[in-house]
Amino acid sequence: MFVDETTAGGRCDGWGMEIAEEGLVLRELIRRRIFREVAESEAAGSRLVRPAKEGGPVDPRAQVEAALAAFGRNGFLVLVGDRQITDLDQEIDLPPGTEVTFLKLVALVGG
Repeated sequence: MFVDETTAGGRCDGWGMEIAEEGLVLRELIRRRIFREVAESEAAGSRLVRPAKEGGPVDPRAQVEAALAAFGRNGFLVLVGDRQITDLDQEIDLPPGTEVTFLKLVALVGG
């Protein structure tokens, strides 16, 4: 189950994604999420995926690179259960029912 939140208190409804493996590195989890979002959300809006410039098609590989860069500069955190994942190459245990939270960090006003 994926959940998107912001430090400002926003939270979207969770959504599921089937993952056959019981463990993945974070980089691969982000990649799979974005490829799924691109496939599903071209018409419906998105979460991590940014809209294409000038209304063209969204390039999922470019979106993955942008998301990985955002993670690297602390644009968002990833929590698996109650544990923060800090390394893109860290193996994550994903037994059925695991909640993965993508927490977008919102800058403080004046800070």
